[in-house]
Amino acid sequence: MKTIKILGTGCPKCKKLAEAAEQAAKELGIEYRIEKVTKLNDIMSYGVMVTPALMVDGEVKISGKVPAVEQIKEMLS
Repeated sequence: MKTIKILGTGCPKCKKLAEAAEQAAKELGIEYRIEKVTKLNDIMSYGVMVTPALMVDGEVKISGKVPAVEQIKEMLS
């Protein structure tokens, strides 16, 4: 099972990233769990200074932008 974390305060870009990540995981047909990390101290503890950010299995894959669903699929593979 993949653990996907969305790091962000809940802004529109953060919500868009969460939706895109969920869509990518569903299209790949993988088992996943999405967690949202919204507290700034928690976000910074992962070394992220710009949100939104996407983490997959404990590794920050991208921060500061919302990638396309196809790009997220590559990150999840």
